[in-house]
Formats: sequence, structure tokens, C-alpha cells
Amino acid sequence: MVRIRSASERHPMANRYALRMEHPHSWTIFDVFTGEPAVVKQRIMVGMDTRDADAMVVQMNVRDIKRREKAERKS
Repeated sequence: MVRIRSASERHPMANRYALRMEHPHSWTIFDVFTGEPAVVKQRIMVGMDTRDADAMVVQMNVRDIKRREKAERKS
């Protein structure tokens, strides 16, 4: 049996972004540390469809983990 590891298992850092359903088929990406909707390129990440929200939250968390790892190496 092959076990697929989740992103949080591959990266010990906590994910910064998560999804919250606001209405059926309408998702918000929010910052788990502040509780506020995420903003990307001056666009608030609300009212997203499921597929776009899933893809974007993964991309945002990977980018954030890389940024934090780089900051840790510098300190």
C-alpha cells in the first residue's frame, strides 16, 4: 500500500492559508494567523469556486513555506 503524505507532513511548518466555505460553491482563502481573507495582487480571495480556491491555497502555502524557510536560513 502506498501512503501519500499531506503537504503538512512534507513541510513541518504550519500552513498559513486555509479555505472557508462562505456559501455553497463559494470559498474564501484566509490567513489562519489573522483570520482575515488573503489578498493577492490587490485582490481579496473571496467568492472563489472550489477548483480555483483549492489550487490557489496550495500555491500560496508552498510560496509561504519557501519564504519562511529562506528567512530561517538567513537568521
